[in-house]
Amino acid sequence: MGRIPQSFINDLLARVDIVDIIDVRLTLKKTGKNYQALCPFHDDKKTPSFSVSPDKQFYHCFGCGVSGTALTFLMEHDHLEFVEAVENLAGLIGLEVPREAGASRVRDNSNLYEILSRAAQYFRESLKTSPEAVNYLKNRGLTGEVARDFGIGYAPEGWDSIAQAIPDVSEKLLLEAGLLTSNDKGRVYDRFRERIIFPIKDTRGRVIGFGGRIFDGGSGPKYLNSPETPVFHKGRELYGLFEVRKALRHIDKLVVVEGYMDVAALAQAGIANAVATLGTASTEEHFHKLFRYTQEVVCCFDGDSAGRKAAWRALENALASLTEGRQLKFVFLPDGEDPDTLVRARGRQGFIDLLDAALPAIEYLFEQLGDGLMMQNLDDQARLASLAMPHIDRVPRGILKDLMLNRLQSLTGFVPQRDKSSSPPPSRSHNVNSSRLSPLSKRLLTYLLKKPELYQTLSVDKRCELIAQDEGDLFLDIVKYIDENPEADTALLLGRWSGDTAHGELVGLFERRVDLAEGAMQAEFVEGVARYIAGANSALRRRLLAEIKEEPSTEKLKRFWALKQQSHEDLADNDDQGN
Repeated sequence: MGRIPQSFINDLLARVDIVDIIDVRLTLKKTGKNYQALCPFHDDKKTPSFSVSPDKQFYHCFGCGVSGTALTFLMEHDHLEFVEAVENLAGLIGLEVPREAGASRVRDNSNLYEILSRAAQYFRESLKTSPEAVNYLKNRGLTGEVARDFGIGYAPEGWDSIAQAIPDVSEKLLLEAGLLTSNDKGRVYDRFRERIIFPIKDTRGRVIGFGGRIFDGGSGPKYLNSPETPVFHKGRELYGLFEVRKALRHIDKLVVVEGYMDVAALAQAGIANAVATLGTASTEEHFHKLFRYTQEVVCCFDGDSAGRKAAWRALENALASLTEGRQLKFVFLPDGEDPDTLVRARGRQGFIDLLDAALPAIEYLFEQLGDGLMMQNLDDQARLASLAMPHIDRVPRGILKDLMLNRLQSLTGFVPQRDKSSSPPPSRSHNVNSSRLSPLSKRLLTYLLKKPELYQTLSVDKRCELIAQDEGDLFLDIVKYIDENPEADTALLLGRWSGDTAHGELVGLFERRVDLAEGAMQAEFVEGVARYIAGANSALRRRLLAEIKEEPSTEKLKRFWALKQQSHEDLADNDDQGN
């Protein structure tokens, strides 16, 4: 559906009481005009450092630095997506979440969710009437409770069982939901037949597809998944993630395995933090989603050549997600073993010991790239550097990237160029220098933190000019974040920079008193941005001029005169406005 209006979110936060939201999840104690509790976001066992202000409708931890509104708290504490958190808050006070104009152009898939839910119920009922399927699951060590928790079912034999089970649904919709398929001759029949069925759910718990596993000598591929549908995209979804979030309030790590049965078997053994990819290699979108819920991901693969190839693809796709503080590790299982058989053989602790000994991503990267190379040989040193740098370049700026560059230098003697791509990210590089923000940047940041929607009041040209700046400060970092995330509100901004030492200054700027009417604040923001851009362009012109004097360049000259011309146009615009 369409975007949730920012005005509704603001109104929602004004109508809920943050104390009520947090009090049902933590033990709050009144201290003066505020409330205190042990912080749920770090190891806060003795001294309550988590403060909730009913006046400001804001929370802040003086131990780990996290802060935000009721919406942020639900997202971080309950591991909810943004839309889920908004819907949760709205439901508490009986409001329906509106959508902005244009939502009608977005397809309504509610009918597909209903059809898939009914199909899941049919498969669960079919399992109860199939002794063979029940015995197979029992022989694999699964209890009825685990089968219930994961909604495991059975697709009986036959070609039109699903159509008979939900006869009021058209063949077209059953095909669209991925429950039916057709052959080259146009014959339509059940996609899943004589298979154990694993419902695949999204993060809201809605059934979006199915995975079917053969058993007892059945024919066809071992696993058969739903096809791509309007609600199911296997490159984005992870089997078991909904169940993990339901079972664990705090997710220390997520274990990525290859099969649905592996996830269920690990849950049976008391390891409730496993998820599985859906018959495809781990994608960038998978890792983006995984790291939303935890800081550590352990990929568990077979030790054979196919498993090693899968691990390497996973590593390549994960590099762009390895921002500061995140960890990626690999476990390779003995030949002939998978997580299901291994946990049954070694038990819960044996499998946990294996996870604890996982190989860090950096070690695995250099181990694979250096395989067969002799590091005392200059040619092989150069070879390793040429192989490693493209991978290191994909890692976001920060400590991890610096460590990888240091490792490369220690192995090869090659000193990589430490340019902007290897320096800490903007939101981190200002940890030390955030206090050096200019008065103008501080004022603009104050306005933007109080009303992030101010960014949208800028003209398209001004927005393009602003985000095109190559170098800037914390204000520019936040502007670029808002440009990429138009729905970002104050809570999301402060949450995004939570854990950064610049976070304290952001909170301070947000709490500054601003005695301006809304229209005046907007006017000051627009005028201030124009001055910010002019100052940045002036600094760039001076830098280009110095570089041109040292080493003349046609491209730099062109850019210098373009900026010079732009500055004259800006002055003319200002004169016109003054007149």
